Amino acid sequence: MDTKEILNILPERLKNEIRDFITDKELQEIRIKINEPLILQVGNREIICKYVACIQDLSTIIKRMSNYSIYAFEEEMRRGYITISGGHRIGICGRCVIEKGEVKTIKDVSSLNIRICREIIGCSNKIMKFIASENKIINTIIISPPKCGKTTFIRDITKNISNGIKAMDFKGKKVCIVDERSEIGACSCGVPQLNIGMRTDVLDGCLKSEGIIMAIRSMSPDVIVCDEIGSYKDMDSIVTALNSGVSLITTIHGYGVQDLENRPVFKTILENKVFRRAIVLSGRNGAGTIEYVYDFPNKKKIIGEYID
Repeated sequence: MDTKEILNILPERLKNEIRDFITDKELQEIRIKINEPLILQVGNREIICKYVACIQDLSTIIKRMSNYSIYAFEEEMRRGYITISGGHRIGICGRCVIEKGEVKTIKDVSSLNIRICREIIGCSNKIMKFIASENKIINTIIISPPKCGKTTFIRDITKNISNGIKAMDFKGKKVCIVDERSEIGACSCGVPQLNIGMRTDVLDGCLKSEGIIMAIRSMSPDVIVCDEIGSYKDMDSIVTALNSGVSLITTIHGYGVQDLENRPVFKTILENKVFRRAIVLSGRNGAGTIEYVYDFPNKKKIIGEYID
């Protein structure tokens, strides 16, 4: 975990306050709010610091994270966050400026949430045999509650698919990530900050419903990867990808396969038998716990409980 980019944007007093925690592998969030104590999320622990942030602290951070040109980052600001070098994402709250019914930017910033980006190389290795078979990718959906490692997991899957897996005699595939939230590739100025594989292209900040179709038309991918599907437009695009012969790897918030079956929005992909496999994650034994692998055609778990 490279946190030097986070330290680079923090004022000195705030930097000193978190110095004992910044290298902790369980550090997830640094929450900074004007006139309130600094709050750190370290694993399942919430640590409330004595340090109270002031408006000057937030002003300094905003200037540094935007390279002293906040207007150049206006597009990211309107989405509510900026991704900095190292892949760390900084969520922004304040006064929203509305133009033509849409958020144009955020001004008078009152709080920030620095989400620590982690890259765990090899975390998906033990599950790849359920995703790759006979040099083909099985359409797979990863189901996980928030903060249980689904984005880290899908990033490593992408790298394995893109680079190939020598131990499985699996040859690398062309992959396109439709990275609507800039989380998988963690792009900064359009450049992925994390290892997503040599054959991987990224449509950064692009709506999934549009990006999936764009990728098929322009990049001729073997596999499309996207995070957190959920709208009817997403479902329509996924069915289009299926009919185009492109394989799919995606994620969704949830607690198990039953979540998909109980949500009307997923009726289309279930009826079209888009996914063959589901990988269900939890935080039971820490983020990234693999609870089970589910096979949709046979309607049963291939492997149940925690996978070592």
